[in-house]
Amino acid sequence: MDAKSLLRLLVGLSALLSLPALWPRMQAERPGPVMLVMDGEEVIEQARAQGKSVLEQMAFYRSLGVEGFAIYEQPVRSWVNRGRLTYQPAQTLALLYPEAPIRPGWFYLSGPPDWLDRLAALWTIPSERIQFGGRSWLATPVNVEFFPAGYDLELAQALKAQGYYLAARPLDHPYRRYDGMLVPPEASVVIFTGLDVLGYKAHLEGVAERLERPIAWIEGSPQRGFTELAQSLPVRRLFSIRPEWQDKLAPAETADKFVLAARERGHQLLYLRPYRNPTETEEFLKALRHDLERSRIPIGEPTGRSFTPSPLRHAAWVGVLAGLGLLALGLPQPFGIPVAGLLGLLALGVAGAQAGPLLAAMVFPALGFLERYTGLRLWLAAVVYALLGVVFLAALGSRPESVLGLEPFRGVSLTLLVPPLLVALSFLPRAYRPALTALYNHPLRLGEVGLALVGLALVGLAVLRRGNDAAPSLVPEWELQLRAFLQDVMVRPRFKEIFAHALAPIALLLPWPTWLKNALLVLVAVGMGSILNTFAHYHTPLSISFFRVLNGLLLGLLLGLVGVWAMQRLRQWWLR
Repeated sequence: MDAKSLLRLLVGLSALLSLPALWPRMQAERPGPVMLVMDGEEVIEQARAQGKSVLEQMAFYRSLGVEGFAIYEQPVRSWVNRGRLTYQPAQTLALLYPEAPIRPGWFYLSGPPDWLDRLAALWTIPSERIQFGGRSWLATPVNVEFFPAGYDLELAQALKAQGYYLAARPLDHPYRRYDGMLVPPEASVVIFTGLDVLGYKAHLEGVAERLERPIAWIEGSPQRGFTELAQSLPVRRLFSIRPEWQDKLAPAETADKFVLAARERGHQLLYLRPYRNPTETEEFLKALRHDLERSRIPIGEPTGRSFTPSPLRHAAWVGVLAGLGLLALGLPQPFGIPVAGLLGLLALGVAGAQAGPLLAAMVFPALGFLERYTGLRLWLAAVVYALLGVVFLAALGSRPESVLGLEPFRGVSLTLLVPPLLVALSFLPRAYRPALTALYNHPLRLGEVGLALVGLALVGLAVLRRGNDAAPSLVPEWELQLRAFLQDVMVRPRFKEIFAHALAPIALLLPWPTWLKNALLVLVAVGMGSILNTFAHYHTPLSISFFRVLNGLLLGLLLGLVGVWAMQRLRQWWLR
């Protein structure tokens, strides 16, 4: 048995041993149950506008599937606006009470004595209690208008008594204390506000000890200090849409985005905001509940998604290193070993301890092209190697932190850039010096330059459009509509994979010049890299990623075969 055969055997055996390592993750990442949580401040405002109580407004939302309420910690100003506290600067009180011992430049709060005691204990600034005008006052040297002043505990207790799921939204401030009550006892989860978690960064340990309940990870809004808290507190994934964006979407479109987040990205808390028009809000909630039921995602209190990674995952390292060896032997010499070594160093530099998944994602999409099969067997070999790489990537990278999105895959761009470069390098003949000289002296033709520029543009576009945060200007309106249609009828495949798989039959079954055929195969390699890139989204359930890739394979192959037939007919017509 030669070295290549031995390495192929190691890859296959390693994949078989690594497959069971995926089972713990698959058990933990089933969609649902999800909790529909309505923004509490929006509910309060709507209730006031319609002359209802908060409980009456929530009863209406409950009839549409909403069981959660986000209760905010209120600043002093909010309690003043509600008439619970009185707040005056020193100069105003001096006019009202000229004989009172008022300090110039200070600020004064008046309210129930127990409230004033609680506020004084909540802040770190100096304060003093005085009596004048028949009232008790809390005096402070700084303006406390926007200081945290506690929750509406009566509302929290009333909502909890009726069985609602409460999400606390604490208000942080540089001058607050962290040794008292941070969230209401009735709260089931904590959703931090702003760019930092509560107590960042000097008080994280104390905050973690006092919260003792799950915290919400908001997709697209990383908060400093969250990773540290997540080491000792359970985590729930949360999806929300900014109000200014939601206002531009139809209710059905908004519902689609929330359902997609629950079904395909593992979100357990769907944070909702009503539309300005109550009719649109009702339409949105009805569509959301209907689509969740159609997707068989139950509505209920979210459960933990922690799991213990299987020790079998370490077997994937053998497969990754064997694949790296196949790359070293398959590339033209003397480039094979240096390139393999550079990839190993690159993976370590970019991903550190998670170098294994990145190495698999860079190497395995290119291995099938080194087998030098003919016809569609080459494409099939490339797909098989890419899927073997998927097993290794998922086995090594599937940890609770990555599945929750706390530690995302590192090196996403490299998964789309390195494989086509490796495939292009593999086409270099063994006598590479004369070939490079001939290439340098080759007379340029306008057609060749045009095709090269198109190919580079396609690769660049694939890289720029990676992930879920691609610039909207790069996605035309017709594609957005097509995406929406495909999303309704199946797990939507990635367009770059459809395009690459469609190119494979066109490149391999038609009589192209060698240079053009190889150029097309380089573009096909981008799609193979996209397969690994799809599974690098660890927060997406493995089953969803699998069907996304499978649908891309089938659609792309079908379109490619139709393209081959059409181009053969076009060629016959042209030659006539």
